[in-house]
Amino acid sequence: MKRYCLLLLLLLSVLPLAARNETCLVLNAGWRFRHDRVGEWRAATVPGTVHTDLMAHGLIPDPFYRDNERLVQWVDKVNWEYSLSFEPGDSLLAHDHQELTFAGIDTYATIFLNDEKIGETCNMFRSWTFDVKGRLRTGENRLLVRLHSPTARGQEEMERYGLPLPASNDYSLAGGMGDARVSVYTRKAPYHYGWDWGPRLVTSGIWRPVTLAGWDGARIDDLFIRQPEVSARRARLEAEITWQVDEAGPLVIEVARGNEVLARRSVEAIRGENRVALPFALKHPRLWWSNGLGEPFMYEFTARVKRDGKVIASRRVSTGIRSLRLVRERDAAGESFYFELNGVPLFAKGGNVIPGDSFLPRVTRERHERLVRDAALAGMNMLRVWGGGVYEDDAFYEACDRLGIMVWQDFMFACAMYPGDAAFLDNVRQEVVDNVKRLRNHPCIALWCGNNEVDVAWARWGWQGGYASGERERVFKDYVALAHELLPRLVDSLAGGVGYWPSSPMSGDAVGAHETRPGTSGDNHYWGVWHESRPFEEFEENVGRFMSEYGFQSFPELLTVGSYALPGEDYDIESDVMKAHQRSAIGNRQVRHYMERDYVVPGDFEQFLYMSQVLQAKATRAAFHAHRRNMPYCMGSLVWQLNDCWPVASWSTIDYYHRWKAAHYAARDACKPVIVSPRKMNDGVELWVVNDLQHGFPATCRVELKDFAGRTLGTREMRCSVKANASGRVAAWSREELLDGADARETFAVITLLRDGELLDEQHLYFTAMKEARLPADPRVTVEGVEREGRHYLRVAADALALDVLFYLPGEELHLSDNYIDLVPGQSREIEIIRPTGDFDASRVRVRHVAM
Repeated sequence: MKRYCLLLLLLLSVLPLAARNETCLVLNAGWRFRHDRVGEWRAATVPGTVHTDLMAHGLIPDPFYRDNERLVQWVDKVNWEYSLSFEPGDSLLAHDHQELTFAGIDTYATIFLNDEKIGETCNMFRSWTFDVKGRLRTGENRLLVRLHSPTARGQEEMERYGLPLPASNDYSLAGGMGDARVSVYTRKAPYHYGWDWGPRLVTSGIWRPVTLAGWDGARIDDLFIRQPEVSARRARLEAEITWQVDEAGPLVIEVARGNEVLARRSVEAIRGENRVALPFALKHPRLWWSNGLGEPFMYEFTARVKRDGKVIASRRVSTGIRSLRLVRERDAAGESFYFELNGVPLFAKGGNVIPGDSFLPRVTRERHERLVRDAALAGMNMLRVWGGGVYEDDAFYEACDRLGIMVWQDFMFACAMYPGDAAFLDNVRQEVVDNVKRLRNHPCIALWCGNNEVDVAWARWGWQGGYASGERERVFKDYVALAHELLPRLVDSLAGGVGYWPSSPMSGDAVGAHETRPGTSGDNHYWGVWHESRPFEEFEENVGRFMSEYGFQSFPELLTVGSYALPGEDYDIESDVMKAHQRSAIGNRQVRHYMERDYVVPGDFEQFLYMSQVLQAKATRAAFHAHRRNMPYCMGSLVWQLNDCWPVASWSTIDYYHRWKAAHYAARDACKPVIVSPRKMNDGVELWVVNDLQHGFPATCRVELKDFAGRTLGTREMRCSVKANASGRVAAWSREELLDGADARETFAVITLLRDGELLDEQHLYFTAMKEARLPADPRVTVEGVEREGRHYLRVAADALALDVLFYLPGEELHLSDNYIDLVPGQSREIEIIRPTGDFDASRVRVRHVAM
């Protein structure tokens, strides 16, 4: 797999490591698989899944295509075997310690080495290491992994617990499980069991790399750079080092940056595990900053264990030096909820991330990096890793570190209640230890959150009515033991000062501090728009202290729809195939309902897809603007959702194939550091300027009233003082005053914000719903190709107003630096062609706009 190409290049064979006391063999190649104990052995891919291996051999159809998902529901009901023959080599066999590590097994497995059982696994989120000293042979060895049906085991766990637990998004009926929602009893990605944007594909497999390591003498197991105190003048740090040594005696432990030793200590080591904390300081450190505030600088530190002056073990980590905390302080309105980075309060702009594929090993390093880069390009500075998926691969967090994207990290619990017995909690405890330790050196980690929507679901979704009082107390007691006791205790001891929030959303961190809406404290998930059919204007009336979820659905573009649907019979929103890729029970109805409010609903299938994206972009822009206008009361806006796990109608702003929807362009427009933001009210318009920069400046606001032919009907201009890291109202007019007698159905305003003549932002204000506007049916859009210094552009213009203009290539990929734009008559725009690269024939470009 591409994700591991660097590792494989470094470890093509048995390779001695830095201190030459360790050897590692990557066991990813040469695996075979079959139905448990029967059938033909076939080539398998590791890391991989049973489903993808079956697809590779043509044994099941692609479940993403048409409605094939229903044809593969048998796969999770049976057991599977994976087998590997390998030779460890003499150098590895010579080591005193020999360990076999599975970085991830999905989920229940029994593992045999040379026909001897060496262990079992029961948690997809954990890594598993087995001592195999004395079990390896010279020459050929055989490794067998017997994967047990996750749904059968889940059923057993449910019966052992003795009580069915609510799990609204477990699509048990679609999986042939009746009412047995078994997902919550298994430590496995919840979304695999279905969601209102994802298929039910309950996978099994060896989903992360397998390694065989041998070592002698000493090994550093963990290096954590704790950051007790950080400022621009001085960083007081502490290197926490955990190592193992075979021989007791005097050692020297040191931490260095490059050739500079930062701290050193002589210790009397005991045989086995040892720990030491080495304090040190950096003067005038280069700080790690989020996207938009500065450089996300990364340091590299090395810990070394020495005996008699010789290095016998070493370990290197990268981290960023920063102070990052969640600030919750009482104020006149309630309690604040914002992130402070290096002493600077910042507005969190971003989105919620779900896993990038139903089959996780297909998410390569390149795909992780592309997703995070797309967020950064949109001006985002925070992503929330949602609790119904997985703790993402290292590549995701490395990209966030490098691009200055903070991460709100959920633990993997979502929209369900969970067991709280000793065995379950002990399994979760080790899961948390594994993942917090793995991720805690990443400067991007801003918050650990206990779960997604469990608290609010228990309070408001009607679950309690299904239980007798004693059962109800048991279920909630188990939840408290998990979210309010175990998880915060582990975060406090392991995470190095990163904060903990019990559930999203909540109004406080105490048991029973359920979400209030709109919140005067805590965070909010606002779904009045969409689920409750509220108009987009109500985003303004429902602003909490931190908006961690909200969103609106759209269909993907036709090129993506064509990957799963057949032209003709499937190209109908209500066709069986389109409904199979629309998992929200109210989805199609809601899209049409909102479209009818503001637009003429098109009868053409492709135009309907396009118009759904126009709607979603409008909702996304409205929400971001409402939240940002209300800073510092509101200090966060995370749209649901950034991405998809398969091609589908969903709330994503980027589809499964990484194609930007109109909403992602709208998010980029709304997340610029400085925006001018008009707010329409019943009787008038307010004009706001929002500035995320750490300095203020004088600026000019200009409002040009134009008709749809581009004629200027009037101009207003005003000077304003833009304050640092603040939002402020700069003007207000009545509707009549602003229109000044012009027909609202034929008039719009171009609002610009300039600093020293430089355009900082431009917004357009329309006075009526588009279905009432007299838009030209043919605005005569022109497209011309331009090449300059080896880069290719489209020069575009229109003779009359054209709204939300989409430029596309029928049946082909076309990614532009801007799209879904309003073309004002009399102005031309140049848009860079990002993909495809090279020579480009602009005459093949086609357009869509709202009035078609």
